[in-house]
Amino acid sequence: MMFFVIFFSIHALVNFYIALRGWQALEAAPGFRPWFILFMLIVTVAYPAGRMLEKIWYHPVPITLHWVGAFWFAGMLYITLMLLFTDMGRIVNYFLPFFDRFGAPDIPALKLRAFGVVSLISVLIIAGGHFNAWYPKISRVDISLPKGAGNLEYLRVVAASDIHLGTIIGPRKTEKLVNTINSLKPDIILFPGDVVDEDVKPVIKQNLGENLQKLSAPMGVFASTGNHEYIGGGEPSIRYLEQNGINVLRDSALLINNSFYVVGREDLHKRWSTGTARMGLDELLSDVDFSKPVILLDHQPYNLDEAMHAGVDLQISGHTHHGQLWPFGYVTKSIFELSRGYLKKENTHFYVSTGFGTWGPPVRTGNRPEIVLINIYFK
Repeated sequence: MMFFVIFFSIHALVNFYIALRGWQALEAAPGFRPWFILFMLIVTVAYPAGRMLEKIWYHPVPITLHWVGAFWFAGMLYITLMLLFTDMGRIVNYFLPFFDRFGAPDIPALKLRAFGVVSLISVLIIAGGHFNAWYPKISRVDISLPKGAGNLEYLRVVAASDIHLGTIIGPRKTEKLVNTINSLKPDIILFPGDVVDEDVKPVIKQNLGENLQKLSAPMGVFASTGNHEYIGGGEPSIRYLEQNGINVLRDSALLINNSFYVVGREDLHKRWSTGTARMGLDELLSDVDFSKPVILLDHQPYNLDEAMHAGVDLQISGHTHHGQLWPFGYVTKSIFELSRGYLKKENTHFYVSTGFGTWGPPVRTGNRPEIVLINIYFK
C-alpha cells in the first residue's frame, strides 16, 4: 500500500508539473490549451485505469488505455528531464541574463517553439526505444566449472528473465521469444523470475501458454518465481506456467540426469505477499551433493556473497532491467553489486540479465533486451 501511495503521488505531481509548464508554453496558442489539458487528463489516468479495468473487463478499451498509459510513462520521464533542463536555464538567466544578448526575444513565440521541440524529441526517443525493445540480442557467456557432471562434458543453457507476459508482451512477442530460444538449440531452458507481469488474466485471455508449450529442450524448462508473480497473487500465475510446460522450482533443488542441480529460490517478495519468508540458502542446499555442479535461479541479485559462500557454481538472476530507461541504469548500478552482465567471485559465476520484456513502458533506452546463451564446460 505504501508503495502505491508513493508511486501515484509522484505520478500525479509529475503530470501536474508537465501540465502547468505546457499551459504556460501555449500562451501564444490559447486555442490549443483546452485540448492539451484534455490530453493530460487522459494520459494521467490511462495506465491505472487500464490496469484496474483489465481485471474485470478485458476489452479493447482498457487494453488501449493500458498501452497509452504505458507509453506515457516514458514520455513523462523525458519531458520532465527536458523541462528541468530548460528551467535550469531560466534560473541561470534570472541571475546572469544572457537572453538579452541576442536581442529582445518574443517570449510567447519562444515558449511555443520550445513546446514543439520538446514534444518532437520525446516522440522520437519513445519511438526509437520501442523499436529497440522489440529486438532482443543474444548474449553469449562461456564458463568452465572444475567439476564433473556425469557423462556431460558440456551444457548449453538458454536463459531469459523478466519476460512479463501480459497485455504488453502478448502473442507476437511470446512467439518471438519461443522461436529465438528454440533456434539456439538449448539442452535446458531457464527462466529466473517475472515470467508473468502481475495479473495472469491477460495471459490466459491471449492464450500465451500455447506458445510456451512449444519450448523445446531435452532436459526441460524450469523457472523460479519473481516479485511480479507474487504481486499478481502468486499461485494463479505459477499454476498457469506449470500447466503449460514450465516447471517452477519453489525453494527446491532438482538433480537433472544425475549430472547437475538446478535450484530455484522463491522470490524475496514472497514474504510481503504471503507473510512467510523464503527458505535460507544453506537450508535449501542442505541435501545437495556439491561434487556436482549447482545452478541457482534467484530473481533479485541481492547479497551475491550468500551464493558464493554456499558453494553455488552459477547464479542466474534478472529483476534490474539495468534501469530499462536511461538514466535509471545508474540507479540500479548503485543499488546492486551486479546490475547486468557477468561477474565471477571466487569460484562462483554470476549473470544478471537485462531481461527479455519490459515493465511499464514498452520502451528501452538504457540497454537492449536479451536472451542469454550460457555454454558450461565441465572438467
